[in-house]
Amino acid sequence: MELNQMEYFLTVARSEHVTRAAEALNMTQPALSHSLAKLEEELGVQLFERSGRNVQLNRYGKLFARRVEAALEQIRIGKRELAELADPDTGLVSLAYLNILGSEVVPQLIRAFQQSHPGIRFRLEQGNHEMIRESLESGESDLGMTCPGSNEIGLSQLPLFTRPMYAVVPSGHHLDGRKQVHLAELEGEPFIEQSSNCGFRASLELAYRRTGFEPSVKYRAEDLQTVAGFVSAGFGVALLPASAGLKLPNMHWIAIKDKDCKCDVVLVRKDKRYLSPAVKLFRDFAIEYCNQKEKARHGD
Repeated sequence: MELNQMEYFLTVARSEHVTRAAEALNMTQPALSHSLAKLEEELGVQLFERSGRNVQLNRYGKLFARRVEAALEQIRIGKRELAELADPDTGLVSLAYLNILGSEVVPQLIRAFQQSHPGIRFRLEQGNHEMIRESLESGESDLGMTCPGSNEIGLSQLPLFTRPMYAVVPSGHHLDGRKQVHLAELEGEPFIEQSSNCGFRASLELAYRRTGFEPSVKYRAEDLQTVAGFVSAGFGVALLPASAGLKLPNMHWIAIKDKDCKCDVVLVRKDKRYLSPAVKLFRDFAIEYCNQKEKARHGD
Protein backbone atom coordinates (compact mmCIF):
# COMPACT_ATOMS: atom_id res chain seq x y z
CA MET A 1 0.00 0.00 0.00
CA GLU A 2 1.51 3.29 -1.14
CA LEU A 3 0.82 6.89 -0.23
CA ASN A 4 -0.24 7.84 -3.75
CA GLN A 5 -2.84 5.05 -3.70
CA MET A 6 -4.44 6.72 -0.68
CA GLU A 7 -4.53 10.06 -2.48
CA TYR A 8 -5.99 8.46 -5.63
CA PHE A 9 -8.65 6.72 -3.56
CA LEU A 10 -9.77 9.95 -1.85
CA THR A 11 -9.86 11.87 -5.13
CA VAL A 12 -12.17 9.25 -6.66
CA ALA A 13 -14.30 9.17 -3.51
CA ARG A 14 -14.80 12.94 -3.66
CA SER A 15 -15.51 13.19 -7.38
CA GLU A 16 -17.56 9.94 -7.57
CA HIS A 17 -16.37 9.60 -11.17
CA VAL A 18 -13.27 7.73 -12.30
CA THR A 19 -12.64 9.71 -15.50
CA ARG A 20 -12.98 13.11 -13.82
CA ALA A 21 -10.74 11.92 -10.98
CA ALA A 22 -8.13 10.73 -13.50
CA GLU A 23 -8.17 14.14 -15.18
CA ALA A 24 -7.77 15.89 -11.82
CA LEU A 25 -4.83 13.62 -11.01
CA ASN A 26 -3.30 14.08 -14.48
CA MET A 27 -3.24 10.35 -15.16
CA THR A 28 -5.03 7.95 -17.49
CA GLN A 29 -8.33 6.40 -16.49
CA PRO A 30 -7.06 2.79 -16.94
CA ALA A 31 -4.06 3.52 -14.70
CA LEU A 32 -6.35 4.94 -12.01
CA SER A 33 -8.76 2.00 -12.27
CA HIS A 34 -5.83 -0.40 -11.96
CA SER A 35 -4.59 1.42 -8.83
CA LEU A 36 -8.04 1.21 -7.21
CA ALA A 37 -8.39 -2.48 -8.08
CA LYS A 38 -4.97 -3.20 -6.61
CA LEU A 39 -5.90 -1.34 -3.41
CA GLU A 40 -9.15 -3.28 -3.05
CA GLU A 41 -7.32 -6.54 -3.66
CA GLU A 42 -4.81 -5.70 -0.96
CA LEU A 43 -7.55 -4.76 1.52
CA GLY A 44 -9.67 -7.79 0.63
CA VAL A 45 -12.90 -5.78 0.22
CA GLN A 46 -14.61 -3.62 -2.40
CA LEU A 47 -14.63 0.07 -1.53
CA PHE A 48 -17.04 1.36 -4.18
CA GLU A 49 -20.42 0.63 -5.69
CA ARG A 50 -19.90 1.03 -9.42
CA SER A 51 -22.28 2.15 -12.15
CA GLY A 52 -20.27 2.66 -15.34
CA ARG A 53 -17.81 5.48 -14.72
CA ASN A 54 -19.78 6.65 -11.70
CA VAL A 55 -18.76 5.30 -8.32
CA GLN A 56 -19.92 5.73 -4.74
CA LEU A 57 -18.31 4.64 -1.52
CA ASN A 58 -19.92 1.63 0.12
CA ARG A 59 -19.85 1.17 3.91
CA TYR A 60 -16.33 -0.30 3.73
CA GLY A 61 -15.17 2.59 1.60
CA LYS A 62 -16.71 5.19 3.92
CA LEU A 63 -14.95 3.70 6.94
CA PHE A 64 -11.63 3.48 5.10
CA ALA A 65 -11.97 7.03 3.75
CA ARG A 66 -12.30 8.45 7.27
CA ARG A 67 -9.12 6.68 8.34
CA VAL A 68 -7.21 7.70 5.22
CA GLU A 69 -8.28 11.34 5.62
CA ALA A 70 -6.99 11.33 9.20
CA ALA A 71 -3.74 9.59 8.23
CA LEU A 72 -3.00 11.98 5.36
CA GLU A 73 -3.70 14.96 7.62
CA GLN A 74 -1.17 13.63 10.12
CA ILE A 75 1.35 13.21 7.31
CA ARG A 76 0.74 16.80 6.19
CA ILE A 77 1.25 18.00 9.76
CA GLY A 78 4.42 15.93 10.02
CA LYS A 79 5.81 17.39 6.80
CA ARG A 80 5.06 20.90 8.02
CA GLU A 81 6.73 20.21 11.37
CA LEU A 82 9.78 18.76 9.62
CA ALA A 83 10.04 21.86 7.46
CA GLU A 84 9.91 24.01 10.59
CA LEU A 85 12.58 21.91 12.30
CA ALA A 86 14.83 22.10 9.25
CA ASP A 87 14.41 25.88 8.96
CA PRO A 88 17.60 27.46 10.35
CA ASP A 89 15.56 30.39 11.66
CA THR A 90 12.82 28.44 13.47
CA GLY A 91 14.28 24.99 14.11
CA LEU A 92 14.56 22.91 17.27
CA VAL A 93 17.78 21.91 19.06
CA SER A 94 17.63 18.96 21.46
CA LEU A 95 20.45 19.33 23.98
CA ALA A 96 21.40 16.99 26.84
CA TYR A 97 23.88 18.19 29.44
CA LEU A 98 25.39 17.42 32.82
CA ASN A 99 23.46 18.65 35.86
CA ILE A 100 26.40 20.78 36.94
CA LEU A 101 26.27 22.77 33.69
CA GLY A 102 22.67 23.83 34.29
CA SER A 103 23.35 26.56 36.83
CA GLU A 104 25.52 28.80 34.66
CA VAL A 105 27.04 27.43 31.46
CA VAL A 106 24.01 26.22 29.51
CA PRO A 107 21.68 29.16 30.34
CA GLN A 108 24.37 31.69 29.42
CA LEU A 109 25.23 29.85 26.21
CA ILE A 110 21.61 29.62 25.05
CA ARG A 111 20.93 33.24 25.95
CA ALA A 112 23.93 34.40 23.90
CA PHE A 113 22.87 32.19 20.97
CA GLN A 114 19.26 33.38 20.94
CA GLN A 115 20.32 37.01 20.74
CA SER A 116 21.15 36.36 17.09
CA HIS A 117 18.76 33.40 16.53
CA PRO A 118 15.61 34.21 18.55
CA GLY A 119 13.37 31.86 16.57
CA ILE A 120 15.29 28.68 17.34
CA ARG A 121 13.79 26.65 20.19
CA PHE A 122 15.44 24.21 22.59
CA ARG A 123 14.41 20.92 24.13
CA LEU A 124 16.63 20.43 27.17
CA GLU A 125 17.45 17.31 29.15
CA GLN A 126 19.89 17.11 32.02
CA GLY A 127 21.37 14.22 33.93
CA ASN A 128 24.52 12.16 34.28
CA HIS A 129 26.99 11.04 31.63
CA GLU A 130 25.25 7.71 31.01
CA MET A 131 21.90 9.43 30.43
CA ILE A 132 23.49 11.79 27.92
CA ARG A 133 25.12 8.92 26.04
CA GLU A 134 21.85 6.97 25.88
CA SER A 135 19.94 10.06 24.74
CA LEU A 136 22.41 10.58 21.88
CA GLU A 137 22.33 6.90 20.92
CA SER A 138 18.53 6.82 20.80
CA GLY A 139 18.29 10.05 18.81
CA GLU A 140 16.35 11.86 21.54
CA SER A 141 19.11 14.48 21.72
CA ASP A 142 21.06 16.06 18.87
CA LEU A 143 23.99 17.19 21.01
CA GLY A 144 25.35 16.57 24.49
CA MET A 145 27.54 18.63 26.81
CA THR A 146 29.56 16.44 29.15
CA CYS A 147 33.05 15.51 30.29
CA PRO A 148 34.94 13.24 27.88
CA GLY A 149 34.46 9.56 28.62
CA SER A 150 36.48 6.52 27.68
CA ASN A 151 35.48 3.99 25.01
CA GLU A 152 32.81 6.28 23.55
CA ILE A 153 32.48 4.28 20.33
CA GLY A 154 30.25 5.94 17.75
CA LEU A 155 30.33 9.37 19.39
CA SER A 156 32.31 12.41 18.23
CA GLN A 157 33.65 14.90 20.77
CA LEU A 158 34.52 18.55 20.20
CA PRO A 159 36.34 20.47 22.97
CA LEU A 160 34.47 23.40 24.54
CA PHE A 161 36.36 24.52 27.64
CA THR A 162 38.54 23.44 30.55
CA ARG A 163 38.06 24.27 34.21
CA PRO A 164 40.49 23.66 37.09
CA MET A 165 39.52 21.31 39.89
CA TYR A 166 39.55 22.59 43.44
CA ALA A 167 40.13 20.85 46.72
CA VAL A 168 37.01 21.50 48.79
CA VAL A 169 37.17 21.12 52.57
CA PRO A 170 34.65 21.79 55.35
CA SER A 171 34.99 24.86 57.54
CA GLY A 172 37.35 24.25 60.44
CA HIS A 173 39.40 21.68 58.51
CA HIS A 174 43.16 21.97 59.06
CA LEU A 175 43.53 23.11 55.41
CA ASP A 176 40.80 25.74 55.78
CA GLY A 177 42.40 29.10 54.99
CA ARG A 178 44.99 27.73 52.55
CA LYS A 179 44.97 29.28 49.08
CA GLN A 180 46.79 26.43 47.32
CA VAL A 181 47.59 22.79 48.00
CA HIS A 182 49.23 19.88 46.24
CA LEU A 183 46.96 16.90 45.71
CA ALA A 184 49.37 14.80 47.77
CA GLU A 185 48.46 16.88 50.83
CA LEU A 186 44.99 15.28 50.73
CA GLU A 187 46.47 11.79 51.16
CA GLY A 188 44.56 9.92 53.87
CA GLU A 189 41.75 12.47 54.07
CA PRO A 190 38.19 11.01 54.03
CA PHE A 191 37.06 11.59 50.44
CA ILE A 192 33.55 12.22 49.14
CA GLU A 193 33.64 10.91 45.58
CA GLN A 194 31.32 10.73 42.59
CA SER A 195 29.82 7.45 41.41
CA SER A 196 30.79 5.97 38.04
CA ASN A 197 27.64 7.48 36.44
CA CYS A 198 28.74 11.04 37.16
CA GLY A 199 30.10 12.83 34.09
CA PHE A 200 32.87 14.42 36.14
CA ARG A 201 34.17 11.00 37.21
CA ALA A 202 36.26 10.41 34.05
CA SER A 203 38.13 13.70 34.61
CA LEU A 204 38.66 12.75 38.24
CA GLU A 205 40.13 9.35 37.41
CA LEU A 206 42.41 10.91 34.79
CA ALA A 207 43.74 13.34 37.42
CA TYR A 208 44.37 10.42 39.79
CA ARG A 209 46.33 8.52 37.14
CA ARG A 210 48.42 11.50 36.09
CA THR A 211 49.35 12.48 39.63
CA GLY A 212 49.51 9.01 41.17
CA PHE A 213 47.04 10.04 43.85
CA GLU A 214 44.90 7.41 45.59
CA PRO A 215 41.96 8.81 47.58
CA SER A 216 40.65 7.25 50.77
CA VAL A 217 36.99 7.11 49.75
CA LYS A 218 34.46 7.37 52.58
CA TYR A 219 31.25 8.07 50.62
CA ARG A 220 30.16 7.99 46.98
CA ALA A 221 27.37 10.16 45.60
CA GLU A 222 25.42 10.19 42.33
CA ASP A 223 25.96 13.89 41.56
CA LEU A 224 28.25 16.79 42.39
CA GLN A 225 25.59 18.68 44.34
CA THR A 226 25.38 15.78 46.79
CA VAL A 227 29.18 15.62 47.04
CA ALA A 228 29.23 19.34 47.91
CA GLY A 229 26.47 18.80 50.45
CA PHE A 230 28.43 16.09 52.25
CA VAL A 231 31.55 18.28 52.36
CA SER A 232 29.49 21.19 53.70
CA ALA A 233 28.13 18.88 56.42
CA GLY A 234 31.68 17.98 57.46
CA PHE A 235 31.84 14.36 56.26
CA GLY A 236 35.08 14.77 54.32
CA VAL A 237 36.86 16.51 51.44
CA ALA A 238 36.40 16.37 47.67
CA LEU A 239 37.70 17.51 44.30
CA LEU A 240 35.17 19.67 42.45
CA PRO A 241 35.06 22.04 39.47
CA ALA A 242 34.18 25.62 40.35
CA SER A 243 30.47 26.28 39.95
CA ALA A 244 28.02 28.65 41.61
CA GLY A 245 25.65 25.72 42.08
CA LEU A 246 28.20 23.93 44.27
CA LYS A 247 29.21 26.79 46.56
CA LEU A 248 27.45 25.91 49.78
CA PRO A 249 27.95 27.32 53.30
CA ASN A 250 30.60 25.91 55.62
CA MET A 251 33.05 24.85 52.92
CA HIS A 252 36.34 26.26 51.64
CA TRP A 253 37.66 26.08 48.05
CA ILE A 254 41.41 25.66 47.58
CA ALA A 255 43.29 25.87 44.27
CA ILE A 256 45.33 22.78 43.38
CA LYS A 257 48.91 23.29 42.24
CA ASP A 258 49.04 20.07 40.18
CA LYS A 259 48.43 21.13 36.56
CA ASP A 260 46.77 17.82 35.66
CA CYS A 261 43.84 18.47 38.00
CA LYS A 262 41.38 19.84 35.49
CA CYS A 263 37.95 19.16 34.08
CA ASP A 264 37.34 19.22 30.32
CA VAL A 265 33.87 19.79 28.87
CA VAL A 266 33.09 18.61 25.35
CA LEU A 267 30.24 18.82 22.86
CA VAL A 268 29.20 15.32 21.81
CA ARG A 269 27.16 14.01 18.89
CA LYS A 270 26.33 10.64 17.39
CA ASP A 271 28.59 9.82 14.43
CA LYS A 272 27.00 10.11 10.96
CA ARG A 273 23.61 11.18 12.33
CA TYR A 274 21.82 13.95 10.45
CA LEU A 275 22.02 17.38 12.05
CA SER A 276 19.45 19.99 11.06
CA PRO A 277 20.60 23.48 9.99
CA ALA A 278 19.51 24.85 13.39
CA VAL A 279 21.55 22.23 15.25
CA LYS A 280 24.60 22.93 13.09
CA LEU A 281 24.22 26.66 13.77
CA PHE A 282 24.14 26.05 17.51
CA ARG A 283 27.05 23.60 17.38
CA ASP A 284 29.27 26.08 15.55
CA PHE A 285 28.17 28.93 17.80
CA ALA A 286 28.84 26.93 20.99
CA ILE A 287 32.38 26.08 19.89
CA GLU A 288 33.21 29.68 18.96
CA TYR A 289 31.50 31.12 22.05
CA CYS A 290 33.39 28.83 24.42
CA ASN A 291 36.64 29.45 22.54
CA GLN A 292 36.25 33.20 23.00
CA LYS A 293 35.40 32.73 26.68
CA GLU A 294 38.53 30.62 27.17
CA LYS A 295 40.71 33.25 25.49
CA ALA A 296 39.24 35.95 27.71
CA ARG A 297 39.77 33.82 30.82
CA HIS A 298 43.44 33.31 29.97
CA GLY A 299 43.91 36.97 28.95
CA ASP A 300 44.65 36.19 25.29
